[in-house]
Amino acid sequence: MEVVYEDNHIIVVHKQAGEIVQGDKTGDRPLSELVKAYIKEHYAKPGAVFLGVVHRLDRPVSGLVVFARTSKALTRLNEMFRNATVEKTYYAVVHNAPQAAEATLTHYLLRNEQTNKSYVTNAGRAGAKKAVLDYRLAGSSEHYRLLEVHLHTGRHHQIRCQLAAIGCVIAGDLKYGARRSNADGSICLHAGRIRFEHPVSHTLIDISAPLPKTGPWKGFQDAVPELATAITPAPAGM
Repeated sequence: MEVVYEDNHIIVVHKQAGEIVQGDKTGDRPLSELVKAYIKEHYAKPGAVFLGVVHRLDRPVSGLVVFARTSKALTRLNEMFRNATVEKTYYAVVHNAPQAAEATLTHYLLRNEQTNKSYVTNAGRAGAKKAVLDYRLAGSSEHYRLLEVHLHTGRHHQIRCQLAAIGCVIAGDLKYGARRSNADGSICLHAGRIRFEHPVSHTLIDISAPLPKTGPWKGFQDAVPELATAITPAPAGM
């Protein structure tokens, strides 16, 4: 587990592909429990440790995950995520180049609970939710393209589904049409940067996590220089 930023109210962790944020039916130990154990040991906390899960990443996705260490931070962060005032930047390695180098995608998505998959559908269909994202072409290699993605909404499998809908299936994402899996079971989607106002101190938090270095990611290590190191402008111990 890699802690990228921490203070008295929040902790930000660089999640590896394959880790789950919260417990599920697999019974595997989730990242939330690892973070609790870290806090308990690192700060010699007696008794139970409070940790609020603010948002999640799919199991095969890597990148930054924010947790709340206090109830005050949890309440305020939940509101910030609901109001879309948290800026999240994702990077996706896809098989095909998009028709436009940059664009806004708007679809209506319907989630199928049985298959744990979302589908593009008509706006008027019952249960359909509007999904909006921006993307830009950030790099190219011999076989793949790197897209930078910014979400305006937070729908189930939104990036995976919307990119697949325009013919840009994420590398390794068999569920949405990839030709083959990645050797480690991951998909090439990475939550690389997050910016938000600290829920208590109101300091700007701007944190990044380097792109993975395996599989199709290898061709893009120099494509996003700002992800070379983590950015932690706020002092610890607020």
